[in-house]
Amino acid sequence: MKILLDTHAFLWLLTGDSRLSERAREAFLDIEHKIHLSAASLWEITIKISLGKLKLKKAWMETVQKEMKRNLVIWLPIEMPHCEQVTKLPFHHRDPFDRMLIAQAMVEGMHVLTNDSHFSDYTLIGGRAHCEGEKSTAEAHDSF
Repeated sequence: MKILLDTHAFLWLLTGDSRLSERAREAFLDIEHKIHLSAASLWEITIKISLGKLKLKKAWMETVQKEMKRNLVIWLPIEMPHCEQVTKLPFHHRDPFDRMLIAQAMVEGMHVLTNDSHFSDYTLIGGRAHCEGEKSTAEAHDSF
């Protein structure tokens, strides 16, 4: 199964945050799954850092790279078909980063590891979006 990590899910996995459900953690650790991180998520992280909405340690980028390599997380760049898919999405959700993740999941045939209930408003794989974790509106403000 191909799984795309939502930004908060990625941060919660890296920091061991208890808001991530056991089911989501198991999906991440299952060696049969191909886990992906989108360029959109890293972009979202950098914007939140620059706006002061997210505080991370100085060497956070090195930690991200190391953990991606250690956990065999596959980098997913933003491609033209992903951008085109965004234009076709209904506006169930207005967050531009989440909309790109949804478009990427649709184009690439991926499930999304998220706790954002807005993702389930979109048809992704064989019906509804694959959402993992507890429903929470809390944002990640952790450091690693």
